[in-house]
Amino acid sequence: MEYTTLGSTGMEVSRIGLGCMSFGSGREWMLDREEGTELIERAIDLGINFFDTANVYSTGESEEILGDALEGYDRDAQVVATKVYAEMDPDNPNASGLSRKAIEQELEASLDRLGLETVDLYQTHRWDYDTPIDETLRALDDAVRRGKVRYVGTSSMWAHQFAEAVQTSDRLDLERFATMQNHYNLFYREEEREMLPLCEKEGVGVIPWSPLARGVGTRPHDQIESTTRGQTDQYLEQIPYLEGGGEEINERVQELAAEKGVTMAQISLAWLLHKDWVDAPIVGTTSVEHLEEAVEALDVDLTASDVAYLEEPYEPLPIAGHE
Repeated sequence: MEYTTLGSTGMEVSRIGLGCMSFGSGREWMLDREEGTELIERAIDLGINFFDTANVYSTGESEEILGDALEGYDRDAQVVATKVYAEMDPDNPNASGLSRKAIEQELEASLDRLGLETVDLYQTHRWDYDTPIDETLRALDDAVRRGKVRYVGTSSMWAHQFAEAVQTSDRLDLERFATMQNHYNLFYREEEREMLPLCEKEGVGVIPWSPLARGVGTRPHDQIESTTRGQTDQYLEQIPYLEGGGEEINERVQELAAEKGVTMAQISLAWLLHKDWVDAPIVGTTSVEHLEEAVEALDVDLTASDVAYLEEPYEPLPIAGHE
């Protein structure tokens, strides 16, 4: 395993983060407690120390599975990240959003499910159009000062919103967002226009979600719907990975994988790992075998011409992943 400093925090994380959205019962393809625990234990064996979840993943089940699985390990050796924003209780209007009330009560609930006194990285899951950003940042700053949170981060939004958040933190002397978990992969590169240069300028750690484009980067495009996830994942219908030059990119990934004797997933992930502004992709998987392949992608060397060949067919896409 390789490790890197997460943004400007000084905290060391594995170059591969394990995404825990696949734990629970929210979708047909998800892992139950026993299966999820097996995956987490294998991740630790492989040297992964960075685990990313959210309160909304299977309405808390993911946090519970992760917390229970880590109980027998040295907690100080692990970096645990979770998120807040999405609706947790349809009957409680304050169980979503980024108001002080929502943040404080949802943080306590997440800590309880995770079995932690302090979470290493607490992230806002999306931009809250109903709450002023200074209100959100003050609540997060207080959580850090109370010792409930070590670092704060955020996820997909417009670059101008992120710039406003950073400037507000600096102006009010509040804890800054240390990380950006954004939508970025070989098939969706719109973040290269503004968000990634902004993160690089501000010293913000980048930990992309959906690094394998929800499976599009792992198998030939005519086989995607043959999997359970391909048949049931509603987001695949909403995110146009195969529009524009997507199909040709997929075919070039196949070609390069065959040439180098590795899997398509390893080529897709290696491309991301070769990007200087990426710290640690958040890799979600339901298979120990695929997890092992993801770690092995660290050893896949792509030349500058390989990278250019993979990127050449890309065409601009509609923004996907946030509003």
